[in-house]
Amino acid sequence: MSDAPLPKHKRGLTHENRVTLLALASGFPALVVALLWVWMGAHPARVRITLTILLVLSWLGFTAALRERVVRPLQTLSNMIAALREGDYSIRARGAGTVSPLGLAFREVNALADALRRQRLDAKEATALLRQVMEEIDVAIFAFDDQTRLRLVNGRGEALLAVPAERALGSEATALGLSVALEGDTPRLLELTLPGHADRWELRRGSYRWEGRPHQLVVLSDLTRSLREEERRAWQRLIRVLSHEINNSLAPIQSIASSLKTRLTRGETGPEAGREMRDGLSVIEARAESLGRFLHAYARLARLPQPRTRPVDVAAWVGRAASLETRLPIEIGGGPEATLEADGDQMEALLANLVRNAADAALETGGRARVSWHAEDGWLTLRVEDEGPGLADTSNLFVPFFTTKPGGTGIGLTLCRQIAEAHGGTIALANRRPARGCIATVRLPLGGPRG
Repeated sequence: MSDAPLPKHKRGLTHENRVTLLALASGFPALVVALLWVWMGAHPARVRITLTILLVLSWLGFTAALRERVVRPLQTLSNMIAALREGDYSIRARGAGTVSPLGLAFREVNALADALRRQRLDAKEATALLRQVMEEIDVAIFAFDDQTRLRLVNGRGEALLAVPAERALGSEATALGLSVALEGDTPRLLELTLPGHADRWELRRGSYRWEGRPHQLVVLSDLTRSLREEERRAWQRLIRVLSHEINNSLAPIQSIASSLKTRLTRGETGPEAGREMRDGLSVIEARAESLGRFLHAYARLARLPQPRTRPVDVAAWVGRAASLETRLPIEIGGGPEATLEADGDQMEALLANLVRNAADAALETGGRARVSWHAEDGWLTLRVEDEGPGLADTSNLFVPFFTTKPGGTGIGLTLCRQIAEAHGGTIALANRRPARGCIATVRLPLGGPRG
């Protein structure tokens, strides 16, 4: 069952020899008494010899039987444990149903064999499922040992290397062109050139141990297809928005310019013609100005610089933003003293937009607007609330150039979210419950943008 050599006993007796000696010793006094009775009695010589042989043989036979009864179950247990150690769970011990200590031991070993067999089946099923998942997912998976040799690769990784798995396994990461994937921080974007592909990848890496040795699991996700699809959709959205806005301005400009040209061609004069000329030029000027504002707003969104952080006193920041709104007083709910590491100019733009939106909503219903904040666990949570009509549709709130306000650019909330995310924070808008109105929640790390 097991090829492991048995230990050599340099001192003392083995267990079975001890059992044999104890059995012999336990029966020896009775044997001596019986032999004295045989040889001291008035028995013929043949009877004495026959009884002596029978007594000695019985003594030795019972000793051997006792030895067998003690040693054989231990050998059975040893063989079962050796089989379990080698992964053979088919052997079962007989007599496991009795209530004797030996029967209880056999029952426990049988139960252990059943439990190990179930665990082995579960592990095999889980491994098979894991391998199936690895083959089906559209990412390349590699596992390297502590010598940076490839120990595992899925089908996508095999296609990426353009080398059969049988040849790739055991190769060093440098030879496979993957050494850069084992260095640096993760997750990150990676420019990687391989025989089967050359483009941008998202790299993720983790550590695990197998057979007592450290390994690294490398996962490469191809971003090329996704980025190109997102780029195409972004261009389509941008073209639709630009076309809509430009056409909205150019159509009336073209129509009015054509009408004015016709009047000039006909040589029409007089107060009525002059008034129409002035009105037409005013419309052209207004539409051109509107188009200019739109393009300026787009350029502002596209050119938002990286934050230049410095300490910003939260109370002073909120006070300045509230003082910019002159149409109605902005209530400051207050909060604890806190200092935010952020770009002050961008924070001013973010909060000014939110306060202006809150004031716009509050003016519609004659309600109020309020700003409050609190700091907890290294984060600043700022709330801008209004008692306006609330949000009818939240799905397009952060869509660039989408607006429900007359003359609005649809850029304010998009700019706010871009500023918040550039600082490692978030922004969310929701209707107040149960009160009427809207609440904008901004969460920012007090220590500045977190990588």
